[in-house]
Amino acid sequence: MAAPVVDLNADVGESFGAYRLGSDEDLLNSLSSVNIACGWHAGDPVVMDRTARLSARLGLGIGAHPGYPDLLGFGRRNMQITPDEAAAYVLYQLGALQGFARAAGSSLRHVKLHGAFYNQAAFDEELGDAVLRAIAQFDSGLIVFGLSGSPFLEMARGRGLGIAHEVFADRGYNPNGSLVARGREGALIGDERIAAERAVRMVTEARVRAIDGTDISIQADTICIHGDHPGAPHLARVVRQALEQAGAKIAPPGLAAQ
Repeated sequence: MAAPVVDLNADVGESFGAYRLGSDEDLLNSLSSVNIACGWHAGDPVVMDRTARLSARLGLGIGAHPGYPDLLGFGRRNMQITPDEAAAYVLYQLGALQGFARAAGSSLRHVKLHGAFYNQAAFDEELGDAVLRAIAQFDSGLIVFGLSGSPFLEMARGRGLGIAHEVFADRGYNPNGSLVARGREGALIGDERIAAERAVRMVTEARVRAIDGTDISIQADTICIHGDHPGAPHLARVVRQALEQAGAKIAPPGLAAQ
């Protein structure tokens, strides 16, 4: 049986001006892909440039991480926007990060929405379709990262876009496959050993334990480590080591055979 292949990604480049968030330099060495903030929920031009150049030097798959225009709320507050606004927000942020990726001698490989934008688009078909329309108009070769099993990914597939089912090593799951809302008990997995065990099981068994104790089926093409957590570099190392010990190959989506 062929070894399972999985991508290990993190949301990075989320510092802003004088405010430092995360330890990207330590974190990136354990990853195969990065989702770089595009300046709306976090990040700024200097941070975007620095993060893109470091990611390119390490040979990581570079992705745009568009969010709502919500610096104060770190993009984690729901917003009510029109489909045309959603499409324009995405196009604007993709264009910005593509400029920095090209300046670093690389290019965008994927797109992953951030926070509330990600969660709302996963199940809101009108919002999700607007986002996907913008991605396809910008570059139909981009891979769309989305919540594993969500309608958003099925719509992306229907548009002919490449997709990657994303799972979370450090987040709790509801029985329907959605993430437990932040602030609720069980939303975050703080023990790196438990997170690593969950990651391995999602990759090797395609299952994860929900907060009610039931097992649910899940497809794991890419695993996210949240870069804003203080222990993210250590967690990423532990998860990667556990995956490799289980026989998995770590590679960006679409590059496994190369």
